[in-house]
Amino acid sequence: MSTLTVALVQQAIEWLAPEHNFAQLDAQLSAEQAQLNGCDLIVLPETFSTGFALAEPCAESPHHGEALAFLQRQAQRWQAVVAGSVLVAQGEKKANRFYWCWPDGTVRHYDKRHLFCLGKEGEHVIAGQERVVFEVNGFRILPQVCYDLRFPVFQRNRNDYDLMINVANWPAARRRIWDTLLQARAIENQCYVLGCNRVGDDGYGTAHNGGTAAYDYTGALLSSTPDNQADVLVVSLEKAPLESFKQGFPAHLDADPFTLQ
Repeated sequence: MSTLTVALVQQAIEWLAPEHNFAQLDAQLSAEQAQLNGCDLIVLPETFSTGFALAEPCAESPHHGEALAFLQRQAQRWQAVVAGSVLVAQGEKKANRFYWCWPDGTVRHYDKRHLFCLGKEGEHVIAGQERVVFEVNGFRILPQVCYDLRFPVFQRNRNDYDLMINVANWPAARRRIWDTLLQARAIENQCYVLGCNRVGDDGYGTAHNGGTAAYDYTGALLSSTPDNQADVLVVSLEKAPLESFKQGFPAHLDADPFTLQ
């Protein structure tokens, strides 16, 4: 059975400073070279190049943007899939686009579905319409972005994925909810769950204290980063015990049928 080694980058994002953030990430990854060599997937937080700057004119081209080019360079450098969320131009608004870049040049994406009304995200961002599943090294992966975590119907495992990854700018004020929902999603969907969050204050003064973590399919915490500091968490996930657990306790067979509109 497959093994998937993932690096989750807990980043201190500088507000509206893409070049600074690219240089900072490059240095942060270089410092962890021994750990990153051999990784299959490297994950950066939501809006890693700018911060969650919804109202600012910071959207880049969806095809030739600097953040996308950075992800592609890192995929080449590490010979791994590299993923992170970027605000991209979408008509008169933006999309909160979770890019996935393969070393061979393949680029795929998931656009954030659930928009944070309290932060007026819908005034600036278009909601994604497609639920997608990507495959890396034999693992079927459901990509999600921040606020998506609160909506379990959209994330319900139809026995079509093995791992859920959520990238976020999740604030410290609601950290307990982040921790709880990551664990709950793992339990109810019988899957591995990885959460990749940022640290530091954003341009609106909102504090973020991290909580980057990995949970197994029973909701057990596998590993996590220290709070309030930039860090890289590397975790290796095994497919065989997940499959064995689901065969012994096939809760998905009793799930309610449904379709998403």
